[in-house]
Amino acid sequence: MPLDFTGKLAVVTGGANGIGFAAAQALAAGGASVWIFDLEGEQPEKVAASLGGHGCIVDVTDRPSIDAALARSGAPDILVANAGTVTWAPLDETPIENWNRTLAVNLTGVFHTVQAAAIRMKPRRRGAIVLTASTNSYDGEATLIAYNATKAGILGILHTAANELGPWQIRVNAVCPGLIRTRLTREVFASPTVLKDYLRDIPLGRGGTPEDVGNAIAFLASDLASYITGAALVVDGGQMAAKFGTWNEETAEFAGDHWKLR
Repeated sequence: MPLDFTGKLAVVTGGANGIGFAAAQALAAGGASVWIFDLEGEQPEKVAASLGGHGCIVDVTDRPSIDAALARSGAPDILVANAGTVTWAPLDETPIENWNRTLAVNLTGVFHTVQAAAIRMKPRRRGAIVLTASTNSYDGEATLIAYNATKAGILGILHTAANELGPWQIRVNAVCPGLIRTRLTREVFASPTVLKDYLRDIPLGRGGTPEDVGNAIAFLASDLASYITGAALVVDGGQMAAKFGTWNEETAEFAGDHWKLR
């Protein structure tokens, strides 16, 4: 059954590239009127125009810019709170500036975005919100203390918002991507040696694409998920299910960017 978003207004933060853009594409393909909110350097107006949509320059750490953009777009039927950032450093070497910036974008930014949208959605007594969390919401991957903390915190926002907004028929769900081919993971995918070892623990044997996650977001935003709220959908090729790894040279071979059985 195709996803039908005809007559619905969708807002995607961080929608000018990567997972956010893939979500915007999927929503637009289903007939939604899509608004992309992103930083000025990401050219949200230009990117949105390529989908027949609209763009606004928004910094999710600045609540007035979110409110101003929502005043332009109108109350959304669908909100995808996807904007995020990441920096790498060991726990004992993480600068407080990096910690504060990551929390401001990934956690406080999601709070501001969800709160601002909910205020506008509640009077209409309908809507769907999808948050971009991560498999790092659950694990403690090294050198990502700030990122991991924010993605774990998003699950707290997820559960609370689903509980509070359910009576207004506003569903709130999250996706938890694993290793996805975006500009943030470019270095991993550029190194066959690193990629080979990482993908050992992914049963499907490959990294994901932004479209893999964008399609999951679109499903959760759609009427096909009308009785799903408070859920975190893991999109990771099975990584979280494979504690001891799946792939080895005895039964398989690594073919450049994916494992396959011999």
